[in-house]
Amino acid sequence: MGNAEEERALHEQRLGPVVRRRHQMRPETTDQRLLDTRGATHWVHEDPFRVMRIQSEFVEGFGTLAELGPAISVFGSARTPEGSPEYEAGVRIGRALVEAGFGVITGGGPGAMEAANRGATEAGGVSVGLGIELPYEQGLNPYVDIGVNFRYFFVRKTMFVKYAQGFVVLPGGLGTLDECFEALTLVQTKKVTRFPIVLFGSAYWKGLVDWLTNTLIAEGKASPHDLDLFHLTDDIDEVIDLVTKESGV
Repeated sequence: MGNAEEERALHEQRLGPVVRRRHQMRPETTDQRLLDTRGATHWVHEDPFRVMRIQSEFVEGFGTLAELGPAISVFGSARTPEGSPEYEAGVRIGRALVEAGFGVITGGGPGAMEAANRGATEAGGVSVGLGIELPYEQGLNPYVDIGVNFRYFFVRKTMFVKYAQGFVVLPGGLGTLDECFEALTLVQTKKVTRFPIVLFGSAYWKGLVDWLTNTLIAEGKASPHDLDLFHLTDDIDEVIDLVTKESGV
């Protein structure tokens, strides 16, 4: 190194794409600052860092499910007991969907979700569980073959819609209603291309359908044709016919 280069090196510092000279030079390298820094940790709980977490959840979900193939999202209560008629119906629906050429996506939990995953797995199909961080979270059920856990409900909901050709809604609680009405709203407002939404269990859903008809629509809060956004049935063969016909699979 010549005298001129040595002199410049004493007064110039290159840190990645950044050049620092004279009194702006720093005594440590970028790696040193990264690895040696010990300071406040409040930043991991602030919104800019949360944005990175949200982005990472979308990346993981998209990357995991991009090659999934045709699938149906099945919703239902985590409290449905094994051996009950509703559980057995979930198993049969999961199995029938696989036999019709679909994978099965659920929330990955117990009850009706486990039943649908179980039917899919026992039929040799693709069984997906999209879990969520909750205070009473029990983890993914044992019949999930591809599982992704999410912190944020809205990211998880995107996956349910983006990678499904239709929804089958078994008897469930507030979470099931949340997913069902979000799907109905997205279809009604044409935020997504129409896809079939099937409510299974007419005795369970009849009160809701009556309220939609006699209160919501009767008072002008929705249109009569909004009832065409979903189907109500007790017949598993009809479930398969509906999702197959309307999804184009």
